[in-house]
Amino acid sequence: MDKNHKISKLSVGGLLVAMGVVYGDIGTSPLYVMKAIVEGNGGLAKVSPDFILGAVSLIFWTLTLLTTIKYVMIALNADNHGEGGIFSLYTLVRKGSKYLIIPAMIGGAALLADGVLTPAVTVTTAVEGLRDIPLFYNHFGSDQNTIIMITLGILLILFSIQRFGTDVVGKAFGPVMLAWFTFLGVAGLLNFSQDWTVIRALNPVYAGRLLFSSDNHLGLFILGNVFLATTGAEALYSDLGHVGKQNIRFSWPYIKTCLTLNYLGQAAWLIEVQDEAFYLEMEQLNPFFNMLPNSWMLFGVLFATVAAIIASQALLSGSFTLVSEAIKLKLFPRLRILYPGKSIGQMYIPVVNFVLWFVCSMIVITFRTSSHMEAAYGLAITVTMLMTTLLLHEYLLQAGKPKLMVHLLTLFFAVIEFVFFISSAAKFFHGGFVAVLMALVILAIMFIWQKGNEIKHNAEVEADLRDYVEQIETLHLDDTLPLTQANVVFLVPNMEGSNIGRQFIYSILDKRPKKAKVYWFVNVEVTDMPYTQEFEIDTLGTDFIVMVKLYLGFRVPQQVNVYLRQIIHDLMKDGRIPKQPQRYSIIPGREVGDFQFVIIQESLSSTTELTRMEKQIMQAKLFIKRHTMSLEHWFGLEYSEVQTETIPLFIGKTKKTHLTERSHNKPF
Repeated sequence: MDKNHKISKLSVGGLLVAMGVVYGDIGTSPLYVMKAIVEGNGGLAKVSPDFILGAVSLIFWTLTLLTTIKYVMIALNADNHGEGGIFSLYTLVRKGSKYLIIPAMIGGAALLADGVLTPAVTVTTAVEGLRDIPLFYNHFGSDQNTIIMITLGILLILFSIQRFGTDVVGKAFGPVMLAWFTFLGVAGLLNFSQDWTVIRALNPVYAGRLLFSSDNHLGLFILGNVFLATTGAEALYSDLGHVGKQNIRFSWPYIKTCLTLNYLGQAAWLIEVQDEAFYLEMEQLNPFFNMLPNSWMLFGVLFATVAAIIASQALLSGSFTLVSEAIKLKLFPRLRILYPGKSIGQMYIPVVNFVLWFVCSMIVITFRTSSHMEAAYGLAITVTMLMTTLLLHEYLLQAGKPKLMVHLLTLFFAVIEFVFFISSAAKFFHGGFVAVLMALVILAIMFIWQKGNEIKHNAEVEADLRDYVEQIETLHLDDTLPLTQANVVFLVPNMEGSNIGRQFIYSILDKRPKKAKVYWFVNVEVTDMPYTQEFEIDTLGTDFIVMVKLYLGFRVPQQVNVYLRQIIHDLMKDGRIPKQPQRYSIIPGREVGDFQFVIIQESLSSTTELTRMEKQIMQAKLFIKRHTMSLEHWFGLEYSEVQTETIPLFIGKTKKTHLTERSHNKPF
């Protein structure tokens, strides 16, 4: 088994890692779900015992249908060699239709956008619990500015430590979250044991009644708040590669039991105090904190804050992974990726980290209270769930499952998720527009990048390298020209057989004739498998041209210079290219010459015939490309000799000119 998947085996360690990595988001939902439902209905004075029981019933069955059945029982089977998530699912099914890229892009963009809100909502809600501690309340009262400052400080620390890696902290996540879920269950059981009759809430009849009850002032739109209980379900699938399906499946029953006990405990407490004036007059009543015994309050707030930080940390790691996969699937521009931890899964993307911190902080400052943030939370994730359902439909069909069963199952989940989407859409003008706008911005970047690649691939002029072997050989042997470098390497984005972009041949023969011992044309193809490291070679029957096709998994760093060092040694050992002994070198017996990597920087030719829309997309793509990570850094060439050349990008037909020569007897 791959060393990156040792943890995927069922084990105590794997179960603990699952606790710490997978369940952070869903594990902090009890902090705000019942609070949002009660406030959304007008407060404690406006709810009845049947309303409370119905709310818990809706939460329980939402967790059962979406989290347990859809994700734990079905989606986890759609693993891409141990990896999960919407992009991994897309790579499994993309051969089925070119249009499957659409739900993958929409779902990925929505998941990233909604993820920005998780740290803001969870940390703010946890810190707001301080107001229920007498010592804090006596000093600061209900001043929200203090809460905001503490929240911003925690977020700043959280985002700042990402650059140092999370290996050490990560080891503590599992035991801490195990203790957190146990705390949730015990706290809930203390109140639930005061009124065992709330067990009735597990009867789905109470959920159905509430949707059409006159006590429910929001009607069907109450599901927008209920849905917050399962927003972390997508993480179960996205984090599959970190812990493995067996560890998720075996740990989930304990997680769900603790969550259910906590919600039942909150219900029992609400029913008990619904007539008490003290709680009826309380602003922003949070049943999670208020149901705790007074002696537990400080501990509960601190523990909730730690759990919120861990949930946010897990989300940040997931966001970095999601962006990395999108980049390697050519759905997103290249960004600088660092690996500060000891494992490849511990990645850090500085630009993404800064944007997440900035937007998250602005959300806290703008919305101020967790109640307002909850209005923006959940809308985008319903879109992601719907897109995952569409891709799962294609996966199940390709897996050979009975068509009728697949269609009915997909329709069942799609209807449920669409109802949740409509309910969450009611929050649009109350804050949901923030998540939608962020998703649209991310989706626009994905669309421009993917569509630009498609336009270029379909219309750019290619050339068969075989047609130029003779000219390149003449240049290679030309004694009148100085040697540019022993090895000249071109990074070719598309390589079909011996066909490459004409601009690369133009660079060798026309831009400035480049004499070399060996000409390398390297193409990197990202495979559907996450950890592939393979290559193919074609020398076109020569010993001075090498076409290399690198097959790298979408989780493998693309360090081209490292791979080329191995390949050139293999070719020299087999006698397929001559050795390149170096007279001057600090390495005794060095047989490999120096390398020069040529980076082609493209600019759109003004003579190219494209539609107005296509030209705008290509100009936008080239603009984004200039302001994101260079090929030099992406392919690990920052310590190699790199030459950058600007060559006009000729796409499609070239505009024809229609100049008419003036007659000689006419004056200028």
